[in-house]
Formats: sequence, C-alpha cells, structure tokens
Amino acid sequence: MPAAPFPWDEAIGLGLGVLRLSPDAFWRTTPRELALALRARGFGLAATIDRAALDDLMRRHPDG
Repeated sequence: MPAAPFPWDEAIGLGLGVLRLSPDAFWRTTPRELALALRARGFGLAATIDRAALDDLMRRHPDG
C-alpha cells in the first residue's frame, strides 16, 4: 500500500492562515517547529512517526 502524500494544502493553510507566518518564514520552519506552534495554538497533532518511518521518508524524498 503506497504511503499517503504529505498534506501540503493543510500545512500551508495552517502555517500562513492560522499562524500567519510569512511565506519565507513558513518555508524556513521545520516540521517540528510547525507542529509545536500549532499545538500551542490549540491544534493537537495526534500522529507522530518513529525513526524507521522518518528514515523511510528521507530515503523516498531526499532533500538534495
């Protein structure tokens, strides 16, 4: 079963609309920082991933 795509629309909407980050600030924000900021604003993020899942994501979607 293929993994679900990353929910970019939701992430961008929350970052720009709810947190009111500038586009530049949003794209410089790490996923952990975004999650913590959203949690502080009352948006609970239920799912977390373990190291194996992170390694798999990094392998499938390399930065460079």
